[in-house]
Amino acid sequence: MFIGRERELAVLYKLYASDKFEFAVIYGRRRVGKTALINRFIRDKKAIYFMGVESNAKQNLENFSRSIMEFGAGIQAEMTFASFQAALEYVFQLAEKERVILAIDEYPYVARSSKSLASTLQLLIDQYKDGSKLMLILCGSSMSYMEDQVLSYKAPLYGRRTSQMKILPFDFADTCRYFKNFSDGDKAMVYGMLGGTPQYLLQMDDRLSVEDNIKNTFLNPTSSLFEEPENLLKQEVREPALYNAIITAIATGASRMVEISAKVGEDTSVCATYLKNLIVLGVIQKETPYGEKESRKSIYAIADNMFRFWYRFVPENNSIIARGAADLAYKRVEPHLSDYMGKVFEEICKQYLWKRLLSGESLVEFKDLGRWWGTDPSTRSQTEIDIMGEQDKDTALFGECKWTNEKVDAGILETLERRSRIFHYSEIQLYLFAKNGFTKGCMEAADKMGNVTLVLYKDLLKRMME
Repeated sequence: MFIGRERELAVLYKLYASDKFEFAVIYGRRRVGKTALINRFIRDKKAIYFMGVESNAKQNLENFSRSIMEFGAGIQAEMTFASFQAALEYVFQLAEKERVILAIDEYPYVARSSKSLASTLQLLIDQYKDGSKLMLILCGSSMSYMEDQVLSYKAPLYGRRTSQMKILPFDFADTCRYFKNFSDGDKAMVYGMLGGTPQYLLQMDDRLSVEDNIKNTFLNPTSSLFEEPENLLKQEVREPALYNAIITAIATGASRMVEISAKVGEDTSVCATYLKNLIVLGVIQKETPYGEKESRKSIYAIADNMFRFWYRFVPENNSIIARGAADLAYKRVEPHLSDYMGKVFEEICKQYLWKRLLSGESLVEFKDLGRWWGTDPSTRSQTEIDIMGEQDKDTALFGECKWTNEKVDAGILETLERRSRIFHYSEIQLYLFAKNGFTKGCMEAADKMGNVTLVLYKDLLKRMME
């Protein structure tokens, strides 16, 4: 099943329609759906699709030659070009009079095996681009390689691309479209467990409960998801053990650099390098309080929901999971799920606010959204605000998100209103988001204040799916 990616497909269709040489770079983490996007795009077009393998240059050249021959002759031929340059020149010549797409998937594997490939491509693009109808697509999962060796100004191919796309996981709305049978609450739980990575979503069976899905995947030693984070790290980094220790430290409560360093037993300078790489991979994110730049208050959090869920619940239950005791493991996990979902719900609410802004329905035309934490001068205590967004120096919005079974009462609204006064905006809009609704007192207080929007989760989901 193929869903979403409308914007990415629109970009590719526009490039294709130009009927001149185009060079698109597509990159993103493994499992995020890059290959599915390319296959969807080329399915009804004249295209040569070649996926590189982690082997030597000879093997990749043979495979590339076979792909070209199948396209040109319509049969599987055994002829192998003498070099990548000869093969690519042949493709450029094929595209002199008609539109042809050449998609090289997992380009880093091919380029690492043939060190001169990037320079060869540069040479041929410069030679043929003015009269060519070739649409070249280079795709890769190695984020660092694609950014350093393809997109960087130091790379041989710099300046040749006509488009680039970093493919990200689906947002909450597109994730929900995968599932027809899950309840509204279950859809949020699945997004909290897996994020929007298509390959992970395919592991879910919406005919079963979320509990059974968790037992069948994260708590099942034979499931592909059981070892997925560690396997991904092994593919992407040289020292997975230390990366694993850093992610575990963050998942178990360490958020500041000094705390992470203490937990893993390494200097902060060492941890900083590893954290930077994890940020590039999209596993970790660095946060600062909204409106502040680099700050000593900066913290680190796990950005990817699958990593966050796995590192939060699997390692500490690993021994009983390995013994096949999924029911016992779930009993240990279940009491913490509501608390775990708090941060997930905040992200869902942010996506809702962005959708309102982009559709012209937002009461505040904010520039960005984020979380704020710091000292409340009135109480001289540490406090935080789930969502904050500024339009200008006079206008802002503040939001509080509650993923609890209890209805949100007026006290929560009063606290949010008080915290908003830490800042000195003349016009503010307050948003309360609730999983299960609001008390009568909260609704009456919101009506009286006049600048409050109460958003129930089921209504939020309905609006996001429109």
